[in-house]
Parts: sequence; structure tokens; C-alpha cells
Amino acid sequence: MALSINSNISAGNAARHLKETNQLLSRGLERLSAGLRISRASADPAGLSVREGMRAELAGLQVGMSNAAQATNLVKTAEGSLNEVNTILIRMRELSTQAASSTLTDSNRTSLQAEFGQLSQEIDRIAQSTTFNKQALLTGFGNTVDQTSTALANSATTGVSKVAISSASAGTFTFVDAPNDAEITLGNGTVSQTISVGTILDGGAVATGTQVVANFDRLGIQVTLAGADVAGSAGQFVDGGLNNAELVIESGPGGSFQVGAANSSFDRIEVSIPNMQASADLLNLGSASLASISTARSALTSVAGAITQVARQRGNLGAVQNRLSFNIAATENQIEKLQASASAISDADVVSEVTQLTRAQILAQMATAILAQANVQPRTALKLLTAQSESRSSAS
Repeated sequence: MALSINSNISAGNAARHLKETNQLLSRGLERLSAGLRISRASADPAGLSVREGMRAELAGLQVGMSNAAQATNLVKTAEGSLNEVNTILIRMRELSTQAASSTLTDSNRTSLQAEFGQLSQEIDRIAQSTTFNKQALLTGFGNTVDQTSTALANSATTGVSKVAISSASAGTFTFVDAPNDAEITLGNGTVSQTISVGTILDGGAVATGTQVVANFDRLGIQVTLAGADVAGSAGQFVDGGLNNAELVIESGPGGSFQVGAANSSFDRIEVSIPNMQASADLLNLGSASLASISTARSALTSVAGAITQVARQRGNLGAVQNRLSFNIAATENQIEKLQASASAISDADVVSEVTQLTRAQILAQMATAILAQANVQPRTALKLLTAQSESRSSAS
């Protein structure tokens, strides 16, 4: 290699390697101090995009899980009040049974009626005062099924014993049910769904003493069809019996719990609680009286029906609580797996980073020493010039 002063190639080479090593040092220190492999977009643009998407999804899932926990508390509040309503109804049945006997006179029944009326008012008070975050729960919460819908009111013809909704929109739904085709269509003029019922029917009808569910899952409606001799049902479903029957879903406040991170029906759980006041249509105790033996016997039937309705609603709420519990468990598992995936993409491997940092530190020290050595090389030319000058001086 030629000896020159203007161009110190060795020093330039050492300086370049030292600069690269310092960049490695800086990157290693940055990653270790933040604990992240991707602390800026330039580190891994694709990885950053994936990580940020996962972070957003994780945030939504965590809030959804919190919503599910709050929804569980809401449902427990409603179910707890209904438990007291059930206890009151049992006492009202005791009073009705006592008043229905000829051992009492109408004068005696006046005292029973006084307590009976107070208990009925207490049911109304509990329904009106049961709230969660200032939202009334037992006076109609979420979309509800209108019990006067022809599909329910004409149960002797339709065979419908119960309708449950999970995410059904408000409006009027009409059944199309041609005889002997083993299919039922339900729609509201905008959306509809056709399901096959051939596998759940016995000879074109629901088997005696049993009940089956026609699940219109895309509409969020579950219709229970009864067979003959089913307690609480006035009729039997026969293929074709639902044709032109209507199901009215009434709009109500609340009842929709966002338990997922997306704007989709499967990321929400819908809950419907009808009006549970004693004077409302479902319990229908507004006209019940113990004033005479005949009205007391009628009250027995009314109270028994109310007890059935309250028990049914409590069962529905219990089912929702279990569903929310499973939802929370599933979401926790999903969050755990997403966090693991995000960590694999984004987090720094401390062992690897420390190893790389130590290597870079050693290389930096070596490059500094070599650069110092390379900078000494031009002095050789100076020594040559000095020796030549001394030689000329001696010759003269």
C-alpha cells in the first residue's frame, strides 16, 4: 500500500466499522431499555403493522370482558329481585288457597285481600325500583316479544308455547309455513330465514308430550313448538299451522351487551326482560282478588301462572349468566393467546440482545484502538520528510 497523507484508507475503513458498531450499540441499548424489538416503525414495518392491529384487538377484548362482567352483575341484580318476587307469589298463592275454602266468610276474606293487595303492590314496587346504573330492569329491558302476537295468542292453532329472542330487531315478523313441506320461513320484509323442521317432527307434527325448538339463529329468534298434552300449552304444532301467523318484537331500552371487539352481531349478547310488574300483561295479577270464593279460585290460577312466568324468566336470566361466564373464560383465553403472539413479534429477546450488545461493545473498543493506530500511519511520511531535511542540512 502506498504511503499517503491526503487519503488515509486504513483510518477511513476503521472509522466506518466503528460507526456501524456504534449503531449496533445504540440499537441494542434502545431495545433493552424499552424491552421491545420493535420500538420504532423502521425496525420492522410489517411487524409493527401486525403488532398494532393486535394491540387494538386486545384493547377491545379487554373492554369487552369488562362489559361482560358488568353485564353479569346486571343480570344477577334482576334475578335477585325476581327471587323475592317469587317468594311473594308463593305467599299470594297461600292466601288464595286459604280464601278459596268455604271455611271462610267474605268478611274473613277482606283481611286476606288486604295482604294480597299489598303484596301485589310490592311486586310493582320491586319491579320499578330494581335498577342498575339508573336503568330500570324489570319494567321492560331490551326488545321484548309482544304476547298478543297471533303466533302466541292463537297457540291452539299454531302450537307455539314460547318465543325467546337473543338479538332480534324490533318489528313484525311473519311466518310462511306451507303444509307438508317440513319447512318454516320467518321474515320481516327485510331479512328472512328458512329452516327445515323435518328432523324434529313426528309424522308432520310435534310428538305428543314433547316440545321442540325452531331456531331462526340469523334472526335471533327461537320458537318453541309444543306437542299435544304439554303442560301450559293449548295446542299442538302441525306442519302448516304457522302460516301467516305474526310475531311482533317490541323495541325497548338497554339489553345489548358488547362483549367483543367488532361491530357484529356475534360480538354482542342480547338480553330481554319483559315487564314483570304484577299489573302488567305477563303476570296479569291486576284484576286478581280474594273478595269472594269464586274470585279467590280464579286468583289461584292467575298466581300459579305468574309463578310459572317468574320462574321462566329467572331460568332465562340464569342461562344468560352462564353464557356470560363462558364468554369471559373464552375471552380470557383469546387475550392470553393474542398477548403471546404480540410478544413474539414485538418483545426483545433479552438473552440475544445482551449477547449482541456485548459483541458490539468489544468491537467498538477494538475499532477505536485500530482507528488510533491507523491515524498514526501518516506520521511515517512526516518522519521521512524530517530525515530528508536533516540529511540536506548535514550535506551543506
